[in-house]
Amino acid sequence: MLERYSDHAANERTFLAWVRTAVTVMAFGFLVEKFDLFLEIASSSLTKHKFSAGGQVVGDIAGLSLILLGGIMMIVAGLRYRKVRQNIQSPELEQDGTGNMDLVLVGLLVLLGGTLFIYLLYTVIGSLL
Repeated sequence: MLERYSDHAANERTFLAWVRTAVTVMAFGFLVEKFDLFLEIASSSLTKHKFSAGGQVVGDIAGLSLILLGGIMMIVAGLRYRKVRQNIQSPELEQDGTGNMDLVLVGLLVLLGGTLFIYLLYTVIGSLL
């Protein structure tokens, strides 16, 4: 049995939670990327209003940004997992300085979520006019 097994198991569970979250963010980015196609088909069949190309650019950028952010989250998760593993195996106590990167990733997700909200609000209001 490994020494400090429960610490290593908790570290691995945290790593897997990060990976699941990153995969979900990437899948959501893919959905956002392809949602423009759905909006274009729906707007042409339901109304005479043509879907704007400017809206497609915002959706494309947001979708690709979410996919990129998911990839960055996986890299950060791997680096964090290795650092915590080394800290668990080390006999000395060390401070963990990875909290700032977590806040940066959360801030980016909030920014992208706000952008998507404004984009969808713009497309809904644009289709009503």
